[in-house]
Amino acid sequence: MYFLNKNKIIADSKPKNKSSLYNLYFWKLIDKCFVIIGIFIVCSSFIIPENEKNTGNVSLGTIIKFNEIVNKSKNENWRDLPIGDLTAKIALEFLGTPYQDRTLEGEPETCRVNFEGLDCVTLFENSLDFARILKLDRLEIDNLINELTKTRYRNGKIIDYTSRLHYTADWIYENKNHKVINDITRALGGRKIRFNCNFMSQNPQYYNSLKNNPKLIPQIKQIEDSINAREYYIIDKDNISKIEKYLESGDIIAVVTSKKGLDYSHTGLIYKDSLGLARFLHASSRARRVVLDTTLSVYLSKIPSDLGVTILRPNEPN
Repeated sequence: MYFLNKNKIIADSKPKNKSSLYNLYFWKLIDKCFVIIGIFIVCSSFIIPENEKNTGNVSLGTIIKFNEIVNKSKNENWRDLPIGDLTAKIALEFLGTPYQDRTLEGEPETCRVNFEGLDCVTLFENSLDFARILKLDRLEIDNLINELTKTRYRNGKIIDYTSRLHYTADWIYENKNHKVINDITRALGGRKIRFNCNFMSQNPQYYNSLKNNPKLIPQIKQIEDSINAREYYIIDKDNISKIEKYLESGDIIAVVTSKKGLDYSHTGLIYKDSLGLARFLHASSRARRVVLDTTLSVYLSKIPSDLGVTILRPNEPN
């Protein structure tokens, strides 16, 4: 009954003697204790549980962004979109995100996810695999990590640093075999090309995991030899304007380079705008952020070392 009349009791009470004075102080002390406990309860409701602060592979900012996109996709019913359109729509959610390379690096090797900084590979990887889990209605961050592991690592298994598909050519080969994507370059008139990959094995000083574990270098060399033995397809950049009308939102673009020892120097996605133009959506190292650029043909015409592109179309997951 006291709690219903506490304020009245205190207000009406007068310290007529020592006993009543002590009673007054006692109830005031109790009152302050309830205030402090109340503040603690309110504040504690905003404390993020330890297991959500950082899984070790995923930053808190990434979890927040992930949940924002999931909620938006539910509200706008994105799941019904074709996988390509959905991939592009998710990539647009990253517009303006700072460019940041080496977000996948660290030892031991594990599948890292970072939406707070993206490079050209992690933009299309995250967008594609996010789209895949939305289509499958698997809407937890762990599902994204699992999907990224499947597409980022050879046979979907993490063994060590060499398990990761470092060369884009290797990523194409593995994900084509696992029916994640379809290489449509040849069907669009592309010609055969072979690579001479050796940059990683010849320059281990640029890769901390190879510098710290030299025994991995021969394994990287074997991977490079396997890539070099395969045939790939390229559409030369002078011909890209002719085939842009056949491109679709969400098509993955791998840019073939003339730089020694490498296969592809850049990646991104196609976004078909309201005018039907095939614009290049990518994490730009020059702009230092994710941008929706000019048409693909115009973009490539400005970079002498870019020879052409390989075009990959996402398949619906099952």
